[in-house]
Amino acid sequence: MPDPELPEEVLQEAERLTRLARDAVDPDERATYLSARDELVEPHDFVARLRDEDETLVLHPAEWVDDDGTVRPSQIDDVDRGIERPLSGTGEEHEWSAVETHNAAVVEAVAAEHGEVHAANARAFADFLGNHYVRKIETAGAPEVREFVEEYYPRNAWPTTEQQSLLSDSLELIFDTVGAEVPEYR
Repeated sequence: MPDPELPEEVLQEAERLTRLARDAVDPDERATYLSARDELVEPHDFVARLRDEDETLVLHPAEWVDDDGTVRPSQIDDVDRGIERPLSGTGEEHEWSAVETHNAAVVEAVAAEHGEVHAANARAFADFLGNHYVRKIETAGAPEVREFVEEYYPRNAWPTTEQQSLLSDSLELIFDTVGAEVPEYR
């Protein structure tokens, strides 16, 4: 199998930046995220866009696309070169094991660096994302973080008073551990 045209880390970062842009309230912030995403995929000769109707990140080889952003069907040589990443809904079930391994490593890193209280909050967040969305922590957007904080955590995490009081701090530490910003969920 040939090497993918876009490395997995580039795909993940493009997906993360697209989520941040989608969730941004400030138009300038949104434009900054989209610009960073475009600069990330451009060296690989790809063009990115968000298909709004189903919240899907679409990445096309640049030679398929006109200057106005229209895809030219006559230029498509192999449809498998195009990439689509859904931004809402769950991941694929077969990905659960890889997601759990990744998220568990994040929980362990939080525990080692910041202690068991923050690790317990990280474990609850990892369980929520893995079991409900089959998603790695760094791919969570504002809707998922909001759902976790407002619905899942109070009902399912059984947090101690100390864990509850430190949840915001824990989220900052969790996202910092994966090199991402906490989406604006409030």
